[in-house]
Amino acid sequence: MSSNVSGPESASSTPTELPVLGAPVRERADAARNRIRVLTAAEALFAERGVDAVTMDDVAAAAGVGKGTLYRRFGDKGGLAMALLDERESELQQRILTGPPPLGPDARPADRLAAFIEAYLELLDRQLDLVLLSETATTGARFRTGAHTLWRSHCRHLLETGGATDPEIAADVLLAALSAEQVRHWLHDRELAPETLTKSLIGLARTWLPV
Repeated sequence: MSSNVSGPESASSTPTELPVLGAPVRERADAARNRIRVLTAAEALFAERGVDAVTMDDVAAAAGVGKGTLYRRFGDKGGLAMALLDERESELQQRILTGPPPLGPDARPADRLAAFIEAYLELLDRQLDLVLLSETATTGARFRTGAHTLWRSHCRHLLETGGATDPEIAADVLLAALSAEQVRHWLHDRELAPETLTKSLIGLARTWLPV
């Protein structure tokens, strides 16, 4: 993932030269179909069994592709897991940049920020183990991902545009609350319902923005 990423230029506009997370390389139609089948199968298996319990053989069988094809494309399970996460993060980025409001442009900053929190928690609900792996692989790994750079820039911009007193710190606080480790603690250890957590974090974010 690229680390040179910036957020939307305004709450209602989309920049024309924004680097895209996981920008796709040109690929043959059959390779693209295989990639989609593999990622879909991996996502379902990871959700059902957990990342640790799934083997590359399991994914190849579920996707209906040869093991050689799988290893040549993704290298190993770590590469496959990161490719899946990159795909989902790229999808969220595109929804932020060009999707309908309130997540996309042409909505109030407070509403866009609330929509981002909801959408990001939905991503975590589907990919919690993978995001946790990417954020904790090494000390400080969370801050070095291109995705974190993008999310922080987007949140900081919305907070600044919406009139938050200290958008830099507010963006950091919000993303700390949205870290995979923190969300996992709330959902698994504290047993908060996802809907309750979403409502609470949106409520907190709205207190930073003038009515």
